[in-house]
Amino acid sequence: MEEAESKKKKAEFRLYNAMSKTVEVFEPIVPGKVGMYVCGVTAYDLSHIGHARAAVVFDVLFRYLLHLDYEVTYVRNFTDIDDKANDLGEDPLSLSNRFCEEYVADMKNLGCLPPTHQPRVTEHMENIKNMITQIMENGCAYAVDGDVNFAVDKSPNYGQLSGRKLEDNRAGERIAVDLRKQNPADFALWKAAKEGEPSWDSPWGPGRPGWHIEFDIHGGGSDLIFPHHENELAQSSAASSDSKVNFWVHNGHVTNNQLKMSKSLGNFFTIRQVIEKYHPLPVRMFLLSNHYRTPLNYTVAQIEQASETAWFIYQTLQDCEVCLSPFQERLAKSGKKPVQIPGEAQACLTKLQEEFNDKLSDDLNTSQLVTGRKFNEALKYITLNLKPLKKQKQMSPLVHSIAAVGREVESVLRILGLLPTCSYDEVLQQLRERALVRAGLKAEDVVRLIEERTTARKNEKFGISDKIRADLAAKGIALMDEGKETVWKPCVPVVQGKWVGFVGWVRASVDSWVAFKWIYRFIGWFRRVTGLVDHSTSMKKQP
Repeated sequence: MEEAESKKKKAEFRLYNAMSKTVEVFEPIVPGKVGMYVCGVTAYDLSHIGHARAAVVFDVLFRYLLHLDYEVTYVRNFTDIDDKANDLGEDPLSLSNRFCEEYVADMKNLGCLPPTHQPRVTEHMENIKNMITQIMENGCAYAVDGDVNFAVDKSPNYGQLSGRKLEDNRAGERIAVDLRKQNPADFALWKAAKEGEPSWDSPWGPGRPGWHIEFDIHGGGSDLIFPHHENELAQSSAASSDSKVNFWVHNGHVTNNQLKMSKSLGNFFTIRQVIEKYHPLPVRMFLLSNHYRTPLNYTVAQIEQASETAWFIYQTLQDCEVCLSPFQERLAKSGKKPVQIPGEAQACLTKLQEEFNDKLSDDLNTSQLVTGRKFNEALKYITLNLKPLKKQKQMSPLVHSIAAVGREVESVLRILGLLPTCSYDEVLQQLRERALVRAGLKAEDVVRLIEERTTARKNEKFGISDKIRADLAAKGIALMDEGKETVWKPCVPVVQGKWVGFVGWVRASVDSWVAFKWIYRFIGWFRRVTGLVDHSTSMKKQP
């Protein structure tokens, strides 16, 4: 994307603000600079695909802000204090440290850029205690039996983010009901130490922080709006009148059978489980397939479709790269000079840029971006023009046109985090490997079946050849006949209906009947030649 285009669009970026409940023009507190804080995970287990959606959504926001030429400070925290370690019989800090590292590895696999800072709660205890002290001095918190609770009655605007009235709030949501509280909705800033849990000294006795001490954009899952972010807002305002969040941004849940995917319900899939069978790039593509604020229902069919889409995109770009390779040196030199792009290619570029800018600048709408009309028209333009390009040996406007459209496609993929860090050839091979895992096959199995099908076709046993193709398609392996060679690619598994099976049976039966007929004719001919049949003898009954 051109720099001028980026600057033009900077002021037009619109983002939904959960505080105002409207889409607003994004204007940072400090011009040209953006501070973005996103609530990370509580590190006590492997992260699931719901956590992945939050990370991917805010990674795209991070990338897009950088694309708009903002200087971005992106902070994503780790809550590395949790009581789950007691159930596992492991040192709490050792457990959280291990799963913090696992989360970082998962994010790298999903193509997420590392945030500017990834603070851990345990690294900022003094800051947390100082903030609690300030809140107490301002008369907005009280200590009881080693706990420190925030007094929601002291926060006149409590409920402004979630839209809940204080009298309607349900006590105990995320926070246990405690009769020692002045108001059932009061929440813990500091919790007194319990046996077996890590603790830190404080003016109120040994303990640890509650849920809500954490430091333009504050983001997280929509389930955090209340009480988590509501309480963050209240305590921050109580600690300092200068505390301000410009935009509150939340992503929708990932659901499983329309129920929120969560560890508490046990209806989740870890990121590791999913990427064992599906390449991380189509998984990321799936996570961006709906608008970030809407729920996203996890289905195998959708990830299968994303895998097929990914194959088409990267295969097209691989073909483009191969065809342009003889011209790369001259393209590099000409890239420093303005080149006139023919009308058709320029129209393709303009439409793709407009669709990309219109969608992302309108509340970060990534839905159907890589499956949309303009993106696919760009891929189609490349595909249709590669064949005539292969016949050319000299630089031509067509070379520049294909290269320009290819670069623009890659630019879109880069901002979405969908541009591979390895070669396209490697990605295609990795997609094949995952497809084989899902099919329960090895590469040599597919080669053998292709050979069997080739033999069947030579012998005109089309029923057998059709069955081999259909059986592989049902497992997500598509066979393609290219001249005398048959190759394969991953595809969405094709479910065979009863009529498909019936037709295959009929064709196989016909093949068998044809074979039987020729065998019968051969036996008759052989008997006549060898004299086993006396044609001079009448077959009529003698009188």
